[in-house]
Amino acid sequence: MGAGRWSAIMACGALFVATGCGGDAPTPIAQGFGGRFVPVFTGRPAVARPVEVAPVAQHPFMARNGWSNMHGDGAASDTHPESGPLGRDPEIVSTARGLFGGECASVTFDRAGRIVTVCTSAFRMQLLVLDPATLRALASYDLPPRPSMRSLSIRTITTDTSGGAYFYLDERDRAVLGTAAHRIELVAHDEAGFRLERVYDLAETIAPGEPARSAADAIVAVLPDWSGRWYWFVTRFGMVGTVERESGRVATRRLDGERIQNSFAVGPDGAFVVSDHALYDFAADPDTGAPTIAWRAPYDRGARRKLGQLDQGSGTTPTLLGDDWVAIADNAEPRLNVLVYRRGRAAEGDDRQRLICTQPLFAPGASATDNSFIGVGRSLVVENNAGYDIFATMMFGRTSAGGVARVDIDEDGRGCHVVWTSAEISQTAVPKLSIGNGLVYLYTKLADAPWWTDAYYLTAVDFRTGETVYRARTGVGLGYDNHWAPVTIGPNGTAYVGTLRGLLAVRDR
Repeated sequence: MGAGRWSAIMACGALFVATGCGGDAPTPIAQGFGGRFVPVFTGRPAVARPVEVAPVAQHPFMARNGWSNMHGDGAASDTHPESGPLGRDPEIVSTARGLFGGECASVTFDRAGRIVTVCTSAFRMQLLVLDPATLRALASYDLPPRPSMRSLSIRTITTDTSGGAYFYLDERDRAVLGTAAHRIELVAHDEAGFRLERVYDLAETIAPGEPARSAADAIVAVLPDWSGRWYWFVTRFGMVGTVERESGRVATRRLDGERIQNSFAVGPDGAFVVSDHALYDFAADPDTGAPTIAWRAPYDRGARRKLGQLDQGSGTTPTLLGDDWVAIADNAEPRLNVLVYRRGRAAEGDDRQRLICTQPLFAPGASATDNSFIGVGRSLVVENNAGYDIFATMMFGRTSAGGVARVDIDEDGRGCHVVWTSAEISQTAVPKLSIGNGLVYLYTKLADAPWWTDAYYLTAVDFRTGETVYRARTGVGLGYDNHWAPVTIGPNGTAYVGTLRGLLAVRDR
């Protein structure tokens, strides 16, 4: 580890547990104009109604479900066992992580309940441990800057999902990151700070002898195989690979002409990857670890990148439902479709029979999603991101198209149907379901605010009915735009949301 990385660790030193770095309280995210013209709270406090459903299978090599990565677990269910805030006199605290950005997207929790997150500004990426109550930084670890940070394009910088944003915590509370240096790094932490435990260097594997492409290609996400023997990884230019944990042996497969923008899901039956052309189920060869395609399902990728998506093609991380199904969205015109597929190595002996339903959603010409579904039992919750370009296009009271829907797979497993729709405008948040209280948490923007006011809310919707239960204002102004970051429910019942300026927390007093 270089001296630059140790400098931040030594600055925290013995203050790790008691006070955090420097002992100073975090600087809150600044409020913009117009707060007095929009409500602080609407609706009513919720009554907890837990969702009776079989729990998501716990991945043996990831931290506890709900705590391990952006999508909560290996199945990318976007559910949390804990009850989130019920809207009882909500309290909002925040931390601004930098003058030029500082968004903390993936929020995870170690066994002590501390936040482990990666925060990204225009100039740097850091792995941080934060106090879950005060959001004070307890330790930091500098990550290699992404090549996009040298770009003069705001769009390029703000749509880059590589470099560690999709990290996860393993069963030993180590952060496992695919960094911009083309390395998989295992980083542990304790009261003394961070320490680098192991590195797998993939630079020569990702793009040997191609300097220009090597600089552009990047590791998007890393997750462990269910057996624990391999790490799976995917890159922006369509490489899917495994790394044997003990030996470091690497095996890869290139999806020629295809790109991968999103994370993926892992189950006992393989690694489920969506490219901008098709959904795949990959298995690792038991001898070499080589990624083999168990099945491939092309989908309608459309003719363009819609506003509201980072790429042309599906914007969703695959969502695994129990042992039977996997779901994604396509990029069809004029409406996106929810696509649900049967899993298994030989579904009815014919891959053409894998697709069990195609459900169109939202208004024609205003239908796109770039966020993973909530998946629980036979139900999916889908958010409409159509119209959101980059954050600058959503200033001065402007909003995206909006819309949220619940889609259920039919009881006979041969189709699906819409259960409810909501008009809430959750522009870019990865929504989450609290199994503990039955609320779907969105991060919404007020549509009827004065033109100069950008007002953002943590919004709770009843999972069963789609009714909006309450909205709690988190802040006003550009700094509160969450720009693709998820809502995350912590072990203490707090809801956390990354924003352009840092991280905020909403909790019942």
